[in-house]
Amino acid sequence: MINQRKLKVLIVDDSIVFRQMLAKRLSEDKGIEVVATASNPYEARDKILQYHPHVITLDVEMPRMNGIEFLKKLMPQYPIPTVVVSSVSENVFNALNAGAVDFVSKPQGVDPKAREQFINELILKIKIASTAKILNKNASLESGAVITSQTRQKRDIKMIAIGASTGGTEALYNILTKLPPTMPGIVIVQHMPPVFTKMYAERLNSACLLEVKEAETGDIVLPGKAFIAPGGLHMKIKKAGTQFVIECFKGEKVNGHCPSVDVLFHSVADHLGDQALGIILTGMGYDGAKGLLAMKKKGSMTLGQDEKSCVVYGMPKVAFNIGAVEKQIPLNNMAEAIYKLVTP
Repeated sequence: MINQRKLKVLIVDDSIVFRQMLAKRLSEDKGIEVVATASNPYEARDKILQYHPHVITLDVEMPRMNGIEFLKKLMPQYPIPTVVVSSVSENVFNALNAGAVDFVSKPQGVDPKAREQFINELILKIKIASTAKILNKNASLESGAVITSQTRQKRDIKMIAIGASTGGTEALYNILTKLPPTMPGIVIVQHMPPVFTKMYAERLNSACLLEVKEAETGDIVLPGKAFIAPGGLHMKIKKAGTQFVIECFKGEKVNGHCPSVDVLFHSVADHLGDQALGIILTGMGYDGAKGLLAMKKKGSMTLGQDEKSCVVYGMPKVAFNIGAVEKQIPLNNMAEAIYKLVTP
């Protein structure tokens, strides 16, 4: 039997207590070796050159140079997958924009259960990050123009449903900021914990021509509006007369996630059939693949992000392999592809 290599991890955090705790707990996992720790970005740079880590865990708030500035300087020279470990803050999204693969929020207080959950989540995200592709930020910004009305469209699409996970926050930003406010209603599941989904929706809303909000039960899906499923709750679509209404509800994890893309996609398949467009973006695992196939079988058009532009080509790959994806599209072309398929 071939021994799998251990993932070499560098921990960067200004708290010595937190560094020691992380080093001890991460080292308990058989697949991880903590090769070094650093108290600031300058020390981290030296440790990167010395130990060549596979993955970095990075605090955002640090003295001398914060984690975001560090990422901006680091990624062009040393494109190492990085998981941000941060308190609840908008800075998380700035770090993802600067090149971090994912984030985990630091546990508040000393609740042993919360700490255990945090460690398990961090270990999982370190392992996912180790498979991630660090994309060239300049390349991802090449086609940034907002799309304007030009030609007649082909189908009467009443709703667009999108699912994403690792790498999805930046992928969704890339797509939604290019779309005009004439779009059909958009419903989105992005795997993300509670609190952060509201912050993310607000961030998108300030950057988009579309109106973007964290979804609530009773929201009506209307043209020009986009809804992000709240962290910790599933989201599905129900029909009420001639309108489509959102329902958010607690439930067991589906495919390891709550909210789950499959839950949303199956509900869209049931209620909209050939009047929907389903899209699956970058992410680890297989959430959304079966739901997208259900949409396709009911007549929906379906798109998947292509391998080259994915941070993690997991969810789109599974969906493509089971026949759920009609066409794979590079991220930079996705907004244009969506626009061409729907009626303004």
